[in-house]
Amino acid sequence: MLLADEGHLEFKYTVRPEWLNPMGYLHGGITAAIIDDILGATMFSLNEDTFYITINNNVDYFSIAKEGDIIIAETQIVKKGKQFVNACCDIWNEQKTRLIAKGTSNLFKTASKR
Repeated sequence: MLLADEGHLEFKYTVRPEWLNPMGYLHGGITAAIIDDILGATMFSLNEDTFYITINNNVDYFSIAKEGDIIIAETQIVKKGKQFVNACCDIWNEQKTRLIAKGTSNLFKTASKR
């Protein structure tokens, strides 16, 4: 983890061989899983006594990453309501000069307590 603030996280990952598609690039499914995972962690940064569940994900892919590349996943809360949160996650190259993917999600506040 690089940064943890309320509603904003940054994680650093190294692209592993088992994360690659047949062309040798970071697989879109892995990218989507990283986005979903870090957005879930972002909900914990809100310090609430309930859980949030993902109700949808949308991912746009803009560039590639290869084995050994460092990628940065950065989240932010776009809008937080009483029951729903809209959040986004950008996946960057290590220098944050090239956007690899952008994901947005809507999450629902459950009645379950932590």
